[in-house]
Amino acid sequence: MAVLIAGPTASGKSHLALTIADRLGGTIINADSMQVYRDLRVLTARPGAEDEARVPHRLYGHVDAAEATSVARWLGEAGAAIAAARAEGRVPIIVGGTGLYLAALTTGLSPMPEIPEAVRRRWREAQAAETPEALHGVLAARDPATAARLRPSDPQRIVRALEVVDATGRSLTDWQEERTPPVLPPGPGVARFVVAPARDLLRQRIADRFDAMMDEGAVEEAVALTARRLDPALPAMKAIGVAQLSAHAMGLVQREEAVADAVNRTRQYAKRQETWFRHRFADWHRLAPGEVPDLAVGPVGPAST
Repeated sequence: MAVLIAGPTASGKSHLALTIADRLGGTIINADSMQVYRDLRVLTARPGAEDEARVPHRLYGHVDAAEATSVARWLGEAGAAIAAARAEGRVPIIVGGTGLYLAALTTGLSPMPEIPEAVRRRWREAQAAETPEALHGVLAARDPATAARLRPSDPQRIVRALEVVDATGRSLTDWQEERTPPVLPPGPGVARFVVAPARDLLRQRIADRFDAMMDEGAVEEAVALTARRLDPALPAMKAIGVAQLSAHAMGLVQREEAVADAVNRTRQYAKRQETWFRHRFADWHRLAPGEVPDLAVGPVGPAST
């Protein structure tokens, strides 16, 4: 048996996972791309020490902010964590808001190629010099299958497709159709849930949680991370709150302005998550915040699914 819990930020996923873990004897496995970073306990609302002592937690805070992790790396680590939980007779409970992680776990992962830096630089320069529509025309000539499913107004994905076909001579669509076997394919032994709060409730929860973060040391955490002078392009440096609270600490913006900006960005992110889950996880069972499903424990040994 395994339990998967998705949902937008601040929806109550972690509390639900903890409740289910208590009832079933579970191990909670993180599926949030920001909560993997050691430097971001407060700003990513990672489980606290009390929760971590209550039930086993895996893949939280195990990556240094100087590293850029990936879906492929997480998938390998998650597979190992799931196997370890089952070997211990525990139910793996995978929880997080990173849809790509959960999708890779349940449907497999396309083995994307490494792109040489020279190729990447060439297309980034083209992106700066050309309109998205012009780049879409180039893609249509070189990779019509991928161009047909990308909007001309989506420069990031267009450039990514151009990099792939330039570096490998193969269509991005071809690469994406090659998938590794899923670790947790849909079936009777895999319970899948999306926590889906009403929009107004979620907006308020996001604001309340950020206020709590401010009381728990969010400014100090942002300042400490910024002081490391890491590459601004690293994922950890792009975490919501890092830039806003660092600017406040330097006296560039008022506290209220920094908090309002971070809260607004978090709400926008949550909206994107909701859209993603609505389209990609349409067949997952929806739960209201605080709702706990009735789950029966099946066999969870190494051979179970």
